[in-house]
Amino acid sequence: MQPKADKYSYRIVWSEEDKVHVARCLEFPSLAAHAESADLALKEIGDVVQGVLDWMQKDGEKMPEPLGLKKFRGQVSLRMPPEVHRNLSIKSSEEGVSLNQYILSKICIA
Repeated sequence: MQPKADKYSYRIVWSEEDKVHVARCLEFPSLAAHAESADLALKEIGDVVQGVLDWMQKDGEKMPEPLGLKKFRGQVSLRMPPEVHRNLSIKSSEEGVSLNQYILSKICIA
């Protein structure tokens, strides 16, 4: 099966320093392309990613799974200093919610 670059996730940002749009592929963070327009930067990074995918397939390399196709469990293991854990537990109790709900309310971005 031929891997497709259009299944991957891209982000384009403006670089004021370089006066260009810089495009990156989230699944391949070391790759970047830049252009005068966002559309051209997206095309350029797509071409770069497709070239890498073709090369990886030819060499039998394992390709990263596109984020859009990846299945998430909805569970994250979080390590923190014991004192932070204690303080969060106290705050969640004060608010009358579970520790999980308290932390989720603090990190959710709508």
